[in-house]
Amino acid sequence: MADSPVVDQSDDSSASDRAPDPAETQTVSGRVSEVTNRFVHAVELAAAALFALLFGIGVVDLAIQIVESVPTGEITNPEVVIGFIETGLLLLIIVEVYQTVVAYIEQSDTRRIVRLVIYTGVIAMVRKVIIFRTTEYPSTQDALFAAVSYGTVMLGLVLLLYVERSVGASLTPE
Repeated sequence: MADSPVVDQSDDSSASDRAPDPAETQTVSGRVSEVTNRFVHAVELAAAALFALLFGIGVVDLAIQIVESVPTGEITNPEVVIGFIETGLLLLIIVEVYQTVVAYIEQSDTRRIVRLVIYTGVIAMVRKVIIFRTTEYPSTQDALFAAVSYGTVMLGLVLLLYVERSVGASLTPE
């Protein structure tokens, strides 16, 4: 029994005074990171489901509007048709946002996500151009300012898409 090692208990009592072991800290931070990643992933899934639901509701609503406008003859009114186009483009925007959320969920290539955001912007601006009415502005100058702004944003998005497609393709490793 004299051969038994003597255990110094003093180290255990001062364990709370020691600096935390980096391996233990990483474990705690790793667990916190894992929990927050799961939370973010759950929110992303909920957002994707919400956008899918909004798209489904929108399609049904658009179909109902079209069916209701046929018997009354409103389907031939250009303003009504433009309203349908506006709703359809809004639905396409919802689809693009849904695809962007899904790309985040799948942790897709950043270029794919950027491309989806650009497509969403282009569709949104096309929608704005289609529904643009000068009569909705207090003055001709305000309408002109809005038109120039829309055109500038649209040109910027198209330029961004062009750069992404031409330069981005050369950056992709083969």
